[in-house]
Order: sequence, then C-alpha cells, then structure tokens
Amino acid sequence: MNMSCLRYSFTGASIPEGVNTIYIPFFPDQSGSGLGDLSDRLNTSLINRFVNQSRLQLASNLDVADAFIEGRIQSYSNRPFSIGGNEQASQNQVNITVQARFQYSTSEEALWNKSFSGSFTYDPTEDPINGELEAASEALAQIANNMFNDAVSNW
Repeated sequence: MNMSCLRYSFTGASIPEGVNTIYIPFFPDQSGSGLGDLSDRLNTSLINRFVNQSRLQLASNLDVADAFIEGRIQSYSNRPFSIGGNEQASQNQVNITVQARFQYSTSEEALWNKSFSGSFTYDPTEDPINGELEAASEALAQIANNMFNDAVSNW
C-alpha cells in the first residue's frame, strides 16, 4: 500500500536545492476595477505566501532571484450575488482573475503559465466601501494561495 499523502510540505522543506530567493514584482492592474491598490494587495498576499510561509527570501530584482512569479490582474467584477431559497440576503460577489507564470531563473520554460480566479461575497448594505475592499483582499489571498500551492506541487 502506497502511503504518499505527504507529497510536499508547506513549510518549504521540499523547495529544490539552489532555490533560495524569489522575485515578486507588482502585477499591473489591467482590470479597470477602479480600485487603486489591487496590485499592492496582490503583492502583499504573494509575499505572505511565498516568503513568510516558506524558507524563500524575497529578491530585490530578477537578476539575483532563483525563481520568479509575474503576471497581470486581468479582470475584476463586483456583482449582486443571490442566495437561493427564502433567504433574500443582499450580497455582492467580487471576482478577480489573474494571469501569472512561475519560473526558475535557470530554466527556459515556465513551470506554469495560467489564469487564477478568486471570489468573495460581502453585504453591501453594511459597509459598501470597506466590504468591497475586504472581499477583494480575500479573493486575492485565494489567488495567491492557489499560486503557491501550484508552485509547491512542482517541488
């Protein structure tokens, strides 16, 4: 019986040898969201996952990095979200899609190059501005988490 449930570790113990630094530039926001800090929020989420939760160090530029992740914020939507049944709760859902690629500096090809999506709902009647910003942050955190998991699964 093969008990290979623990294929990889989220502590960064299984990061390949020689990969010690990662460069995470700001992703341009091409979504037209109207939220001025989506790039900052995504960058913070990515650093939190790739640097704070692994042994990787943040590289200051591409020339000194062993790996890098780059991309762009593709789309953003904030739409009413209905809950089925008798509940007539007023909810909005923020959806964000980010195109990204992860690559080792020594490699010609990306480990992956694809789109990641995240979504989060909030109640716009409570605090519409902060509710939307919180939902955007949660959606970006999901995206960063999925990027990290996809990178780790290759380690």
